[in-house]
Amino acid sequence: MARALIVGCGCRGRLLAQALVERGWVVRGTSRRAEAAGGIEGVGAEFALADPNRVNTVLEHVGDVAVVTWLLGSAEGSAEAVDVLHGRRLQLLLEELVDTPVRGVAYEAAGTVSPTALAEGRRLVGAASERWRIPAELIETPPADHEEWLAAALLAVERLAGAS
Repeated sequence: MARALIVGCGCRGRLLAQALVERGWVVRGTSRRAEAAGGIEGVGAEFALADPNRVNTVLEHVGDVAVVTWLLGSAEGSAEAVDVLHGRRLQLLLEELVDTPVRGVAYEAAGTVSPTALAEGRRLVGAASERWRIPAELIETPPADHEEWLAAALLAVERLAGAS
């Protein structure tokens, strides 16, 4: 049974979680807010309280997952805070994943955050894939069309599951 961790399990994350659960995956979805537990559990996923700004809180939940999805392409906050999520925080996560059972990373490379932040995230994921041979997939479909986005996200996760 395949296992996935969805970092940023908001609206689109819950869509992906539900679709993966329906395909037999065990899914853990993260949120910084405890009150998000009901929505995440409501689609059949396990809730995990974690903040991508505190990478160790995310790493606490990767011990039994094969695929991590970083769904922060539409993260909200100051430009500086969002840039850090797609820069230094993502880099820290990728560095730490080398010593875990995780065998693939799907990065949401489209959304409402700045193109510069998304480009940095793409660069970091590509560099980690090359340097540490971490299989990676980019979800580049704009999130405005939920159906197209979901199809692209599912394809990315399933490709990673096949690569592990």
